[in-house]
Amino acid sequence: MRYGYFLNEPTGADPIGGLRDQITQAAEDGFSSAWLSHIFGLDAITALVAAGVQAPPLELGTAVVPTYPRHPAALAQQAMTANAALGGRFALGLGLSHQIVIENMFGYSFERPGRHMKEYLDVLVPASRGEHVRFEGETLKADIKLSTPGAGFPVLVAALGPRMLKMAGTVADGTVLWMTGPKTVADHIVPTIRAAAAEAGREEPRVVCALPVCVTDDPEGAVARANEVFKIYGQLPSYRAMLDREGAANPGDIALVGDEKTVLAKLEELERAGVTDFVGAVFAERERTRSLLTGAAKG
Repeated sequence: MRYGYFLNEPTGADPIGGLRDQITQAAEDGFSSAWLSHIFGLDAITALVAAGVQAPPLELGTAVVPTYPRHPAALAQQAMTANAALGGRFALGLGLSHQIVIENMFGYSFERPGRHMKEYLDVLVPASRGEHVRFEGETLKADIKLSTPGAGFPVLVAALGPRMLKMAGTVADGTVLWMTGPKTVADHIVPTIRAAAAEAGREEPRVVCALPVCVTDDPEGAVARANEVFKIYGQLPSYRAMLDREGAANPGDIALVGDEKTVLAKLEELERAGVTDFVGAVFAERERTRSLLTGAAKG
């Protein structure tokens, strides 16, 4: 299992410089990848390129870019450019986002999101490989061939339900998870996506699992802190479904919390479940937690 680090969006006068410092530290600590979310602050792809070209080499990925605001060919073009700038070190994690964001904030319809993602991937994946795409679906059309350098980066879909996981295994290169515990990974995520990839004759997919993590002697306090920091994810329907499947009442219940021995045991459980890349979202006890993850990343 490879280890990645979830980047914090910097504040202050030089956010790109702050991001570059985090990426540099992640590389020096031995992490194989660093990931940035795309919410309402920095544009994740642009920020990773601006910071990453000046930092030591490691894989840089988005977790995740929402599909609806950008035509799939336009996103493919941007991602290819990013991959070219980063020397082939870019990974595109993309997802649907949430109805409250897409409809209430952007003003797009969130009707039949599974159909949307299928059509989106039917354009984005071949376009990102430099192929001529001729496609006419119910919601998307394309007749385009990109000449952009940087083709061939990993495409990872934020997939939680069965249909999305099948798409991620059949068409994309794997999935990026959030708020998904080890039991759900072992019993639902991995079997579904692997079966889809095998049926399509594809290589075993990547399962990138990001979770909150804190090494501490006060696990109850850390769980309470996680419930506070990540409260919104217990309310959004897609993540709520994963928490319910895991038997978790709140986000803190699936956070990797405890002393070094306890957290290492939880990481080993994720590896046995089929996780290929663990991405730590450190939310408290940062130095102690980072030290453990660094040790794990270096083997």
